[in-house]
Amino acid sequence: MRYIIGRRGAARRIVGPALATMLLAFGACSNDNSNSTGPSTREYNQVQRLGNPLVSEVFLAKKDHAFHGSVGPSEDVAAFAPAVKAFPSAFGRDAVIGNTLASVLLPDMLIVQLDKDPASAGWLSWALADGYGGRKLSDDVVDAGLTAIFGPLLGDPTHKVCDNFALPLCTDNVADPGRHTDAFPYLLPPA
Repeated sequence: MRYIIGRRGAARRIVGPALATMLLAFGACSNDNSNSTGPSTREYNQVQRLGNPLVSEVFLAKKDHAFHGSVGPSEDVAAFAPAVKAFPSAFGRDAVIGNTLASVLLPDMLIVQLDKDPASAGWLSWALADGYGGRKLSDDVVDAGLTAIFGPLLGDPTHKVCDNFALPLCTDNVADPGRHTDAFPYLLPPA
């Protein structure tokens, strides 16, 4: 694997993974500005943003992932709402599901409402339960997101696209809530 390291306007070099890692580690600790008393001129390119899981991974075509990472949240509704709204209909879901998903997932930001009770924290709790928002370690956001798209979470409890395939579409089979603790390091060793 090869990496391209550089900044806008500067010559880019192709280097090996070991050298790239070393350059990133040491580059973060140095100041390469010619004027040490002036503001930094260093520019970074955002590669991806994942405020809400599955927006890019499920709703957008692979060719649109870089575009999603290059625009800001203020452009999300105009750029991505049509794709988010249309995706569930491809699986026979009602348009209400697509509209609801677009309204809570776009703009693609993790919402935290500090004026709400922190005990109500959880992914999308701000939109679905007038809660605090954010995420808890125990939130299985992928399973919740897949269940919203393909299962009964947001609508018709009899329409379970999840169960219509050989492999279940509503789980990634990753989360293990029994491993979470309230003390550091917050995860118990695997069983």
